[in-house]
Amino acid sequence: MTDERRMYADLAWTWPIISAKEHYVHEAEGLLRLLREHARREVRTLLHMGCGGGHLDFTLKRHVAMTSVDVSDEILAMARLLNPEVTYLHGDMRSVRLGQTFDAVMVADSIDYMLSEADLRAAFETAFVHLRPGGAFCTYAEETLERFQQNRVKCSAHSRGSVEIAFFENAYDPDPEDTTYESVFVYLIREDGELRIETDRHLGGLFPEATWTRLLTEVGFQVARTEFGEQDEHIPAFVGVRPN
Repeated sequence: MTDERRMYADLAWTWPIISAKEHYVHEAEGLLRLLREHARREVRTLLHMGCGGGHLDFTLKRHVAMTSVDVSDEILAMARLLNPEVTYLHGDMRSVRLGQTFDAVMVADSIDYMLSEADLRAAFETAFVHLRPGGAFCTYAEETLERFQQNRVKCSAHSRGSVEIAFFENAYDPDPEDTTYESVFVYLIREDGELRIETDRHLGGLFPEATWTRLLTEVGFQVARTEFGEQDEHIPAFVGVRPN
């Protein structure tokens, strides 16, 4: 399968319509609460790796000084427009080194793009080296080997002005022996009533939950496993503290 990721390139303009920034308030506040509960220092500065279009940052910037990185220039341009107060930098969470440290580091759903144990470990190492002693790192696993639902389908409908988008997501694991699965997105886009159909394909990482805890521990974190979410959807979350 080709990992197209058009959502972060030529289809990036659809993201604010499909997923409005207001929908991220609860998630942002929940992640910040986890960081503050576990950190052994006051959380005043936060590094957000894989920040996407800045929708989480829109809430987080009200509470902490933000620095955020992402690999997509198109998405970073959108984030800068939404959050001019935030420092945005181009970088891959597996390898970026900013030469500074923070009270806290986080990765939200973009951690899903770590496709191998080596990728996941590298992202955790990046978080570790950017943390001050006593600082906390938080992430979560939207999909784990134990929770994965084969051929899962989600759909939603959205509109803004003269643009209407019906959005379909399908998750499928064609090879249970490897550490990846496929997400296929279908967009039914109507602009002034004219329909066009676009498709997009992404690869995501799929690991046993124990792998997350093991890799975080091997990197040097003191790890706490918790849950994150709301209502009937709770997903595994992990907080790692860099020892003093």
